[in-house]
Amino acid sequence: MSMFDKVPKGKYKPYPKIDLPDRKWPDNVIEKAPIWCSVDLRDGNQALINPMNMEKKLKLYNLLLKIGFKEIEVGFPSASKVEYDFLRKLVDDDLIPDDVRVQVLVQAREHLIDKTYEALQGVKKATVHLYNSTSVAQRKIVFRKEKDEIIQLALDGVDMIKERFKNSDGDIMLEYSPESFTGTELDFAAEICNRVVERWGVGEDKKVIINLPATVEMATPNIYADQVEWMSRHLEAREHILISTHTHNDRGTSVAATELALLAGADRVEGTLLANGERTGNVDIITLALNMFTQGIDPELDFSNINEVAEVVEEVTELPTHPRHPYVGELVYTAFSGSHQDAINKGLAYQEAKDDPFWEVPYLPIDPSDVGRTYESIIRINAQSGKGGIAYIMEKKFGFSLPKAMQPEFARVVQKKSDEVVRELSDEEIFELFEKTYLYNEGSIKLIDFKTEISSSSDVVKCELTYLCGDRELKASGSGNGPIDACKNALAKECEYSFKIKSYSEHSLGEKSSAKAVAYIEIEDDNFGRYFGVGVDSDITIASIKALFCSLNRAFG
Repeated sequence: MSMFDKVPKGKYKPYPKIDLPDRKWPDNVIEKAPIWCSVDLRDGNQALINPMNMEKKLKLYNLLLKIGFKEIEVGFPSASKVEYDFLRKLVDDDLIPDDVRVQVLVQAREHLIDKTYEALQGVKKATVHLYNSTSVAQRKIVFRKEKDEIIQLALDGVDMIKERFKNSDGDIMLEYSPESFTGTELDFAAEICNRVVERWGVGEDKKVIINLPATVEMATPNIYADQVEWMSRHLEAREHILISTHTHNDRGTSVAATELALLAGADRVEGTLLANGERTGNVDIITLALNMFTQGIDPELDFSNINEVAEVVEEVTELPTHPRHPYVGELVYTAFSGSHQDAINKGLAYQEAKDDPFWEVPYLPIDPSDVGRTYESIIRINAQSGKGGIAYIMEKKFGFSLPKAMQPEFARVVQKKSDEVVRELSDEEIFELFEKTYLYNEGSIKLIDFKTEISSSSDVVKCELTYLCGDRELKASGSGNGPIDACKNALAKECEYSFKIKSYSEHSLGEKSSAKAVAYIEIEDDNFGRYFGVGVDSDITIASIKALFCSLNRAFG
């Protein structure tokens, strides 16, 4: 039995289709950023368990300015003292830049409009956001009013605002919201908006904002796009109207709905940082802006330090950011899967080597460094991780460029440890395993001293070797075509290890004069198989011999 069988038949019904057979938005593309309006300080603030105080409001306001918002809804000054006082502080302390328009919300009620007018005295540029609910459910259940009464309520609000601000020195703009738009019949929404625009008056230098809020997200994003395009066609004086969106996330599709609404002709977007807001939240402007950024569109907002943004928002809202939140979450640039890690590792190397700046790294739709994130967090290790990710961490974090053939060997060591502790391993824990397995490998074969001499008559290298084999201190000499070969031949004289050297590589570790040498040696024995050894020393020859002894201890010790 499904959950649908447990509720009365007819309790939920599909949202009706919009009659728009010649819809144009599916063929459109987003080519530029909309007008952004942050509603963090109002809509986001009213949704908090502990609303922001003056100090927190100022901190968030300054962040919004730093990001680049030119329209900011600063509050509902008629609703509470702190809302009123905050707006007055912005005006009285001259904290509003000349190119920034503040916005305030008010219901169509006379005493609230009077308080709002009082709060806006001295402001240079402001939007007065008037709203009243228009949906079928609100009219029938909450207000118990007919359509003409709802229209008159909106017009009375417009008249009061016009009267209060007719002699204002500031640039006052009207925004009107048929609140609960998604539950309102389209013809009625168009009628009330057209009446409001007509009553306010518009012209070449006098625009009005018509905000079409998905106060409750009630249908799929394409329906909202249809509604926006339908309204765009039926709004009179459209050339003097800015259509604004204000989507909530009840269905989890506010980002998609807003993007489709932009295709459908919307000019402006209201939203919050990190999707804060009532119930499931407002649309996340960070996600919208960075979605555009990844498509080569200038979002006209600066999220190049995404960590700072998240820290400030979390502090003032007292709400955590989900680790999987798009672009911002702790884990969104992280891969645990071995195949993903390998692809990212190869992609980053490819990106670094090519001349074309076009970003094409698998699994990363955006370069983390463009939003101030570092590569160290991209790959994290647990039992599901593979050799590529581990090799990436060893190279990027600790400077050890593991040979490709060695990577599976060390990966098995790491995965075994992760299985034992049943959790993710930190980068430091991975390096400790590397040190224990290779650098501090204490076995029965220990190097004490090693000296070489190159024959003057040939390229043959002679060596004198002192080492421990079990409890015995042994001295042996050998010669070969290089130090490693000479050491191998010297070892064979006393401790009869039968092995072949299969591979050798080296690189520097560190910067310039202080750099040490790292050597990797792979040996093969007919009985024990292949083992790698690692040696580090300021002398590359000694590093190589250390690597050889390490591999011997791992194979035979």
